[in-house]
Amino acid sequence: MNFTAITLALLSGILPALLWLWFWLREDNLHPEPRSRVAKTFFAGMLSVVIVLPIQIYISSVTGKGTSEQYLLWAFTEESLKFAVAFLVALSTDIMDEPIDAVIYMITASLGFAAVENTLFILNPLLQGDFVRSIVTTNLRFIGATLLHVVSSASIGLCVALAFYESSKIKHAAVITGLILATALHTAFNLFIIRASAFGTLKVFFFVWLAVVILMLLFEKVKTIKPHYV
Repeated sequence: MNFTAITLALLSGILPALLWLWFWLREDNLHPEPRSRVAKTFFAGMLSVVIVLPIQIYISSVTGKGTSEQYLLWAFTEESLKFAVAFLVALSTDIMDEPIDAVIYMITASLGFAAVENTLFILNPLLQGDFVRSIVTTNLRFIGATLLHVVSSASIGLCVALAFYESSKIKHAAVITGLILATALHTAFNLFIIRASAFGTLKVFFFVWLAVVILMLLFEKVKTIKPHYV
């Protein structure tokens, strides 16, 4: 086993995700979340990949590889698992005391997931001795796929945040809406990036970065949400 390749893949997959995590945590500098809970959520996101992979293999065997149905179900599986681990570790606990927390923990879980996924993508060319392709893969995933995970999962967090002070019925509807939106964004990205030309890929990345800008604006909006009685 090539331990050097595995180590490089881990560093290339995890460190960029941690850099993005640092960036997003700085957006919540007024009431920062406990670092221990953030770490647990990140690792839970990493572990969720272990559950997702066999499910995705089964989905491929049923739908066939490369079909729209495959990518739709893959996206739904990933977004559901990321939400599930964030919910179990943070969103269902008393640590969840303000709307912005939902966005923070969903982003954290998504980056944990992306860290392992990126590692797996980078490991293959490293094992083949193709260091150039591994570097290109690292860069593309840093500015593309990783941010796609952030944007799609943050969509769920935003929906939960907007319903933070609402009834249980509205909160449940918000989660469902968020999952649908996240799945749609994730599926669209996967289909476009697979079928796009080199120029088309740049356009897809442009829309991802545009979505990040919108997310940052909504992030600020969520910070202003107050209880109805205030």
